[in-house]
Amino acid sequence: MNITSRVQEMDAMVSQGAIVDAVKNYFCDFAKTSDYGNVSTSSKEAMVNKMEGFVGAIAKVNAITHHKTLIDKQYTASEFTFDFDMKDGSQILWHEIINREWNAEGKVISEEYFKAS
Repeated sequence: MNITSRVQEMDAMVSQGAIVDAVKNYFCDFAKTSDYGNVSTSSKEAMVNKMEGFVGAIAKVNAITHHKTLIDKQYTASEFTFDFDMKDGSQILWHEIINREWNAEGKVISEEYFKAS
């Protein structure tokens, strides 16, 4: 499986705001995630539920910027900035690195989020 094309496709979906669909299409069933807020998931289903709740709380997408992606064998690191107005009146401005590990079938088996400076 060509990881380069898979990560490019996934990053393009995220850039367009199709975050839930990206998880549905590219995560394997037992994918694990963790973020810098100490929130983790242990399955694709759990991550879909988490992302559906998050996306449902967004009032306005101001910008999603994909800066770059690095690829090393089955590992990728994608840098994004997310700018959202939330329904509760708060604003989210995240600049983060998303590290992914991919399996031989081209599915994400783990994803970690790190704050970028």
